Amino acid sequence: MHRFLRAQQSGLILVILLLGFLLTLFAGSHVDRATGMQVNNFFNSYTLMQTATDACFFAIMAIGVTMVIISGGIDLSVGSTYALTGVMMAMALRAWGPAGTTQTVGLALVLCLGIGVLCGLMNGVMVVGLRVHPFIITLGTMWVFRGIAFVTSKAESVLVPNNLTEVTKSSLGLGSSIYPVPLLIMIAIAVLGEIYLLKTVMGRNIYAIGGNPEAARYCGLRLGRALVGVYVISGLTAGIAAFVGSSFYGSASCADATGYELYVIAAAVVGGASLVGGKGSAVSAMLGAVLIVMIRQSIRTLHFDQNYEWVIIGCAIIVAVVLDRVNAQLASRRMSRTAGGKIERTSKP
Repeated sequence: MHRFLRAQQSGLILVILLLGFLLTLFAGSHVDRATGMQVNNFFNSYTLMQTATDACFFAIMAIGVTMVIISGGIDLSVGSTYALTGVMMAMALRAWGPAGTTQTVGLALVLCLGIGVLCGLMNGVMVVGLRVHPFIITLGTMWVFRGIAFVTSKAESVLVPNNLTEVTKSSLGLGSSIYPVPLLIMIAIAVLGEIYLLKTVMGRNIYAIGGNPEAARYCGLRLGRALVGVYVISGLTAGIAAFVGSSFYGSASCADATGYELYVIAAAVVGGASLVGGKGSAVSAMLGAVLIVMIRQSIRTLHFDQNYEWVIIGCAIIVAVVLDRVNAQLASRRMSRTAGGKIERTSKP
């Protein structure tokens, strides 16, 4: 228990559990048509899986954006990358024509990963090569990518093959209306992202660059390559999210993921990522996304005015940033007192 409470994600997990308990307590109940039994409006398999599924699509992107934030950058183009990737994938599959499930899934995955990586590479190369603030670069590409999706699709919704949707919406034997595939993909991406950040040299370099770029440069780290790499990863996760989302819902359009930039950055910040760089976690970003979706779900379940959703999420971002700032100041004071105590002890005869 002591180790759990000291873990970085313990606070988020406790808040999620507390919010889930409150929702279960106040959500009320309804009669299940299939069984005739009273079922809690929130604490039931369908609602819980739907909440997790809603979190998956921008939680996957939040993991990639968290790496960008750790490096000291920002990526506002993930939603547009999602839209462009989904539209191009759907149009390519429509042009390819009917095919087997394996061929369809393979081509869709390759297209989504390739286009996502290409978009991320463009962002990274321009940020490093032009030496312009990433906010400006990704703000521009946000409009460019969505504009390309709009022109290419002619603002139409493009259907994806049914066999691709059947794979993503497979119940895996858990029963009808329960689709765990997006949830499993989200967990897998979070685990891989955490391993990359904590167990690889490239991941640790991201923390070093975000914490102190000048010190990282003097240590011989290749800042340009590392920064391009984090934007490529951000584009890659946006491509994965587009693959899961477009195949799950059965279509793609240029309006997909509009406004996801807020949710993605909010998930990273609520998950503990510092906007000044050097701090963040892939698993915490996933938990932050789950928490934000639970906040949205609580507004619907408790029948509050949904117009307040943006207000609540904005307040959550502000509170998270303020708490991070206060925590950093307290940590700095503790380090100063510790250093002062050591100097005092060493100065005594």
